Amino acid sequence: MASKGFSSITTIFTLLIIILLIPPQFQVVSSSKSSPFRFIKNLQGSQKGDHVKGLRHLKEYLERFGYLNHNNKTHKDDDYFDESLESAIETYQLNYNLNVTGDLDSETVSEMMVSRCGVADIVNGYSRMESGKKRPKNHVHAAGSSSSSLNTVGHYSFFPGMPRWPPNKFHLTYAFLYGTPFIAMPPVHRAFRAWAANTAFSFSLFQGFGGNGRRPDLTISFQRGSHGDGAPFDGPGGTLAHAFAPTDGRFHYDSDEEWTVGGVPGTYDLETVALHEIGHLLGLDHSSVPNAIMFPVIPAGQTKGLHNDDIQGIRYLYGYK
Repeated sequence: MASKGFSSITTIFTLLIIILLIPPQFQVVSSSKSSPFRFIKNLQGSQKGDHVKGLRHLKEYLERFGYLNHNNKTHKDDDYFDESLESAIETYQLNYNLNVTGDLDSETVSEMMVSRCGVADIVNGYSRMESGKKRPKNHVHAAGSSSSSLNTVGHYSFFPGMPRWPPNKFHLTYAFLYGTPFIAMPPVHRAFRAWAANTAFSFSLFQGFGGNGRRPDLTISFQRGSHGDGAPFDGPGGTLAHAFAPTDGRFHYDSDEEWTVGGVPGTYDLETVALHEIGHLLGLDHSSVPNAIMFPVIPAGQTKGLHNDDIQGIRYLYGYK
């Protein structure tokens, strides 16, 4: 009986030590900070011709994700709902499978308020998120194989110019940079394994930064605010993470989010976000399929795996061995 009691005390003590060692952002706690996208709620019902306080911030939001390019700066910094804003909202609604009205209806506002990937949906005016893109029949893959299985309607997309890893780099190494919490590492390992199982790629953990000039192909780190890559994070609940197209290799989580393993309400699943951002590292851009891992929005508490649309997209880009 004494040994059982001692064992129970030891177990409780060990669990307490583990909890204390977990960084605060990985504990399941309620955040008192509001999302940086919350302001959009106050704009619901706005339409072309309106003057509504806060529309200038919506213009910043849409410019950030590629929907507005203010070459004509007449209404860039004001709260006027002009024709260019209406057009940007229509494009957003098309990409997100919403009723295309150009107005800030409740459905559009709800979608815009959801936390999301920081990578823009449109780059340099280039967008292929729209639904209904039919791939060429018997398309020849970059890897040299042809397949009629891709003669389907695809919603996946690529970065402008379709950057990809060269054929001699189908084995990629990755490393966790200083400050990455231990709890984040197993979910990222699993995410790499999931992509490896469905692509021509293999991945392995980089062993040591030696003095011989060797570097990992991919790096994973936790950052906050402005962190030197031109894409600052915005605090809890806005943009969750971002990654860069091949062959840059950088993947950043936002340290200010509440990260967990699994679908815990009010927090974000490390593995789901890793699956999405690794897709960017390999060359996939955003998809218009809500169940695809490459769909841009990632609500709190959601878990996802790879979807057929993601797999079709990566095989279109590289083939499959």
